[in-house]
Amino acid sequence: MTTIAEVAARMKLESPVMAATSVTTRNDALARIREELIANQDQIFEANRQDVEAAESEGISQAVIKRLKFNEAKLADVCAGIVDLIGLPDPVGRELLKRELDEGLVLVRESCPIGVIGVIFEARPDALVQISTLCLKSGNCALLKGGSETMRTNKALFTIIHDAAVAAGLPQTCLYQVEAREEITELLDCDTSVDLLIPRGSNAFVRYIMDHTRIPVMGHADGICHIYVDGSADMQKAVRVVVDAKVQYTAACNAVETLLVQRSAAQMLLPPIVAGLEAEGVEVRGTDEVRAIVDCKPASNEDWDTEYLSLIISIKLVEDVDEAIDHINRHGSHHTDAIIAEDDDVAARFMQLVDSAGVYQNASTRFADGFRYGFGAEVGISTSKLHARGPVGLEGLVTYKYKIFGTDHVVGDYASGKRSFHFRDLS
Repeated sequence: MTTIAEVAARMKLESPVMAATSVTTRNDALARIREELIANQDQIFEANRQDVEAAESEGISQAVIKRLKFNEAKLADVCAGIVDLIGLPDPVGRELLKRELDEGLVLVRESCPIGVIGVIFEARPDALVQISTLCLKSGNCALLKGGSETMRTNKALFTIIHDAAVAAGLPQTCLYQVEAREEITELLDCDTSVDLLIPRGSNAFVRYIMDHTRIPVMGHADGICHIYVDGSADMQKAVRVVVDAKVQYTAACNAVETLLVQRSAAQMLLPPIVAGLEAEGVEVRGTDEVRAIVDCKPASNEDWDTEYLSLIISIKLVEDVDEAIDHINRHGSHHTDAIIAEDDDVAARFMQLVDSAGVYQNASTRFADGFRYGFGAEVGISTSKLHARGPVGLEGLVTYKYKIFGTDHVVGDYASGKRSFHFRDLS
């Protein structure tokens, strides 16, 4: 039986072949994948129906079940993402720098695939499509491990995607599906073969991955997102944005969890915002100050550090934008935070000083998404400051290499003073 370590090692050796494929071949593979997903949709939906029934019989939460459903709407979304992905420029082989070091000695920095990427995700079959197609377009090989809750759906999707990619001319080793839960541990040990790990799932799940591997990990553990409503805010905008950020897709990592409202305007702003939230079934928790203005449940100190992923929101009053910034930087997860304000100076201060991957003015935090950024899709959202930050699309899946073109240049000539560098950037 072939082990994950053996698969990863073979992928590592053959990843340069994948990196060298033409963008025409990679785009043809994506087009074929889209066609095959549509042609085999009945098979996919039946597999998903079985997964959903099994999850319901096991008492899995409705928040998780909502994520694992793959229906006509999800298929349409991933197919639209594939079309957008095909239309994006090739991220591989881009000249990022060209510099003449000396006469006849030229340095080029060129984009290239990362190599072998391991992606581990929970209960999101649409994520399998997004991740695999992004990896293929960017010239990477990928090891994919989906949640056991969607085992049947993932198997159907992976088989269709892999077979279509190979039929289009991509290497057999471009994709591999890790199926058994116990194989995750083996994958985490493949630090000599796997170049990057991207986990997508719950806080505990991502933390486990980060704590049990030497492979670089890109992603985020929490999605504690905030909205600060400034005294200069337009009330209708505030209600509309806050309600969307909380209820449009409650289980997403970019849904708002904490609302901060400027104290001086709270009497005016809080009642309509809370009414809008409660009309959508949201449980509101607030400090004593908040509860003196609106009827809601009490908030505890733990609420400020909680990612609910459900119809719950906590509210706190703050003196001004600086107190809001301080609260967010202390309690947030550096994911996505927004300000509702008509005062552009206040908004500019917020957006400059909040230390998050995404900061918005007068817009829902739910916009933190690779598809909505025009990236085609995303493999995840990174709160790291190294390599990639925010929604990670094609550009986050490539790195670069340096190439030098010379004639008979040797360092000894420069060390002895016989020759010298003149460093001239070339257009």
